[in-house]
Amino acid sequence: MKNGNDALQARDMQEKAYNLLVILGHTAGGKTSVAAHWAHRNGGEIISADSRQVYRGMNIGTGKDYADYLVEGQSIPCHCMDIAEPGDQYNVYEYQKDFLKTFNDIRKRGKIPVLCGGSGMYIEAAIQGYQLIQVPVNEELRKNLETKTDEELETLLADLKTLHNRSDTDTRKRMVRAIEIALYQTENTQLETPYPEIRPLLVGINYDRESRRQRITQRLRQRLDEGMIDEVQGLLDRGLSFEQLEYYGLEYKFVAKYLSRELTYAQMFEQLNTAIHQFAKRQMTWFRRMERNGFKIWWLDGYLPLEEKLREIDLRFGMTSPISRTRSFAYHFP
Repeated sequence: MKNGNDALQARDMQEKAYNLLVILGHTAGGKTSVAAHWAHRNGGEIISADSRQVYRGMNIGTGKDYADYLVEGQSIPCHCMDIAEPGDQYNVYEYQKDFLKTFNDIRKRGKIPVLCGGSGMYIEAAIQGYQLIQVPVNEELRKNLETKTDEELETLLADLKTLHNRSDTDTRKRMVRAIEIALYQTENTQLETPYPEIRPLLVGINYDRESRRQRITQRLRQRLDEGMIDEVQGLLDRGLSFEQLEYYGLEYKFVAKYLSRELTYAQMFEQLNTAIHQFAKRQMTWFRRMERNGFKIWWLDGYLPLEEKLREIDLRFGMTSPISRTRSFAYHFP
């Protein structure tokens, strides 16, 4: 009888174990190094969660720190990077599809998927547990829903789908859109594909604000020294327009303005530096919203030595999900 109970307990533990490690945080936080070293020690492969690293040839500006993927002479596989051409407008729907294909492939080969990046929208698309589809607006439905109270909308939505967290019900606009999507999926079941059960451990790397600012500015100088301006010029030489580069934002937008003589070098540096700081703030705002909506993120102080970061992650990854503890480890999110 004891052996039978032990077997059931072991199976239960296996079913609840984390099957995805997520390393997230603001830009210039050292996420890639942590993810690559953990993957090296634990038989993992990395899946990029960066909305711009999907593009080939956009390397310095997007921070594809290829050297970080080489650990003790071993190259750590990284997926969902360099999969689209500059000029394309890759989107979150395509990303979710590519993530799922990669996640399943890594798992089938007995490896551990490690999702790493700072694009909160892409991270949520990967772990939220339901398929994204491009659903058209249904004006007739929206008009009918206008007469319903918020409570009635929430009840209707709960009848249509399982509410994974509060993100679908925090505003009336979101509830209407969620109902619109759920009804479309019900009427178009052929569009759905099975979504695997994803049990993620979310680990955030964070520095205090002043350190974050210093790291961002230092890294910008480094990227310029490494040839970022030549990289952007190379994209223009390949036929991309200044308007297309502006679409990709930040480094590509401001360096393109410098190359078009709209900005001086000093103006380009100052405006780009400010824009990256603002971007990092938006990243942290997104992660705070994820926490309010029910996602648990274990925050690590960026100044912890690498070995301590890896030990902390090992400690948590060995636990079972769901991630519902209230005590953070090593760092309290400000």
